[in-house]
Amino acid sequence: MSAAQSQTTLESLQCHFTWDLVHSRPKLLRLTHKMEGFSEEKGNRKLGHNYNLWGFIQYKLGLNEEANSLFQKATEALNKLRKADEGAWLVVNYGNLAWLHHHLGDQAESQAYLSKVDALMEKYPSPSQDDLRPEICAEKAWTLMFFGEDKKLVVDYYEKAARMQPDMVDWNTSYVIWLKNAQNFSDPMLDPDLLEKMRQAKERDPENLYLAALYLDQRADEGENIQDEVRELAGNVSTLCCSGSGMWALLNLYIKYISVDEAVDLAEKVLKEHPDVRYLKKLVAFCYRWRIVYKSCSSPEQSMMDRAIALHEELLSLYPHSSLKKETDLATIYAKSHHSKAKAEQIFQKLLKNEPAEPSDKQMLYNKYANHLYFNLNDSHRSIQYHMKAAAIPEKSFNRENSIRILEENKYRSIMCREIEEFLRNLQEPRQ
Repeated sequence: MSAAQSQTTLESLQCHFTWDLVHSRPKLLRLTHKMEGFSEEKGNRKLGHNYNLWGFIQYKLGLNEEANSLFQKATEALNKLRKADEGAWLVVNYGNLAWLHHHLGDQAESQAYLSKVDALMEKYPSPSQDDLRPEICAEKAWTLMFFGEDKKLVVDYYEKAARMQPDMVDWNTSYVIWLKNAQNFSDPMLDPDLLEKMRQAKERDPENLYLAALYLDQRADEGENIQDEVRELAGNVSTLCCSGSGMWALLNLYIKYISVDEAVDLAEKVLKEHPDVRYLKKLVAFCYRWRIVYKSCSSPEQSMMDRAIALHEELLSLYPHSSLKKETDLATIYAKSHHSKAKAEQIFQKLLKNEPAEPSDKQMLYNKYANHLYFNLNDSHRSIQYHMKAAAIPEKSFNRENSIRILEENKYRSIMCREIEEFLRNLQEPRQ
């Protein structure tokens, strides 16, 4: 096969190398933390997808040997899940390996994987000319969770996979979970049958902590009292750390419907049972930060401040590629301390002096500092200026939307009202 024919064949593959996955290097480095975290979860049914995506990220970072190792782990994990040596679930994986070996200059190995893809597609053809295999839909959905802005697209791919292969419980669970997440981010009535779909999914996947927590959250949204069931769900501490996302969802239920103090106690209890699990330390730190920053009815004891500060400082070394977020989190805690308020300003000034290159990172920094100026230093004028700096960057993000909302709220009551109105009138639309 000629080089030109090989390139055309490679480009026709369904895999990470052909899905137009674009991210900056800082974002790719942060994604490695997420991939590492998912790989630590016991019984993770998406381990194969995770290794495939992680391998592609390593390739984009120039780490070809690590990428190859992760793609090989993906093969093993996918076969282990299906309890077979080969099947349609390897189409994306073999496509990734074909592309990787092509870039490494090993055309014979690349061609060998292309032949494997051809054999699988011949044996397991797509259900129709316009539809992808369900395994490809599921893998693409998992990838777009991290690389795509459109949450509805994730829902659509999982729904297609679950519809075409209904015996795959995990795909149906993922479809329902992302239907709930999409509803949270967009239309509250996206699907009037969501609660029933979640109930049915929970019956089919009773051990899924994340699904169980989201199901309770949906019931609470529809007016039910779920406190007793939340505590019951948290009853078996020894099994809770198996899912980082599930544990996060459970702690979020405690914060929303019970108390942040009980969320802190539960998080600490689980971490004591599993002291070496990294993502649990992040969740404990999150609970402390919520308690200190947002629960204004009672001042935290210094021992709580010290524990929160120590955890956040440890996270800086555990998650080096997410240091900007971790440092701003640490600054928000210092700002509430009676003994270390000045340290918050020192951290922010250091970050502003060496401001990040990534537009979304700049937005986050400006937004966080604007809120710090308003809530902790009572400097509303400078706060408005930094909210403007955050909103002026035409990048879609939560921080930009938060700054715009605050500017909208202040355009009639601030002494800068005319300046705010003119600024909002001339604001650029964000890049998608």
